[in-house]
Amino acid sequence: MEVRIGVKGAPREIVIESAQSPEEIQQIVEKALRSEDPALTLLDEKGRRVIVAMDKLAYVEVADADSRRVGFGAL
Repeated sequence: MEVRIGVKGAPREIVIESAQSPEEIQQIVEKALRSEDPALTLLDEKGRRVIVAMDKLAYVEVADADSRRVGFGAL
């Protein structure tokens, strides 16, 4: 899964590839929003942790990882 995280005041979003399902990611984000925890923590597919302060979180978008096209094509 591709996860895009918008951060308030940052010109670019954080993009990670996660092995977790969209439902698992949604549960983690919703739990973080409901709790008193000051940060959202997600794992990427290589086991690295991405931690975002909840007061800086703008949005979280979850989508299927798209295969990237390389090269040029003729229409």
